[in-house]
Parts: sequence; C-alpha cells; structure tokens
Amino acid sequence: MCRSIKTLRPPVLPEEATEEDIRAAALQYVRKVSGFRAPAAHNREVFDRAVDAIAEATAELLADLEVRGSAAQRAG
Repeated sequence: MCRSIKTLRPPVLPEEATEEDIRAAALQYVRKVSGFRAPAAHNREVFDRAVDAIAEATAELLADLEVRGSAAQRAG
C-alpha cells in the first residue's frame, strides 16, 4: 500500500474529507500504480482521466459507507 495515502473516513479523519483530500489520494494512487510521479506529455490525458475517475469513485465510496459505532452514527 502507498504509505502517503491516508484514510479519509471518520473516525480516522474526524472531519469530512474534502475534495482536495480525495483528489490528493487519487493522485497518489495513480502515481503508485503507473510508476510515474508525473507522466510524459503523451500520457498526461490518460493520467488525468484516471485521477478523475478514482477521485469520483472515492467520493462515492465515502458518501455511501456506513461506519458503525462512530460518533456520527450515535449522534444521528
């Protein structure tokens, strides 16, 4: 696992993950999987599309997760 990708859900992250947090994690994932810190110009578009797709999937995952026993669940 890429050590620089942090957990983005409560209770690990007490506040809600921001769009910036999600995008940073997606970028780190794509960098790790592709092996490129920054893609060459001819790979930039596909690299950026991958980051967008992973960020979108991550946001959906975080929105739909049910974290049992968290403070947010008890308050609701």
